[in-house]
Amino acid sequence: MQEMAELKTKKTKKSVASFIKTVEKSRQEDCAKLVQMMKLATDSEPAMWGDAIIGFGDDHLVYASGRELDWFKIGFSPRKGKISLYIMCPHGEFGKLMPKLGPHKSSKGCLYIKSLEEINIDILQKMFNIAAD
Repeated sequence: MQEMAELKTKKTKKSVASFIKTVEKSRQEDCAKLVQMMKLATDSEPAMWGDAIIGFGDDHLVYASGRELDWFKIGFSPRKGKISLYIMCPHGEFGKLMPKLGPHKSSKGCLYIKSLEEINIDILQKMFNIAAD
């Protein structure tokens, strides 16, 4: 039986504030606002996960396959052309909120936005609150 590869993205002791200072200037304000919003949703301090993900809260996930991993409840990463928001997207309430969010793309566990300026912040906060619950 083949052993599963170890997860490369792990919680680190790196400074979130120092990381945000390395992000392009035009995105730093969005990063600061996302930190504030996610702290509110999770009641957790931010932590770096790997080199470029800021995560909030701790979760221990166990998959049907038996695979287990430690992960964050919600998080984000300021990528070059977009901001990746790591939030599990359950169909129920999210399905009703996503059309009201503003321009975005989504996948199973991520939302992708260009900037907070284009997004309905109140809807996004509701989504964070649901995902962090």
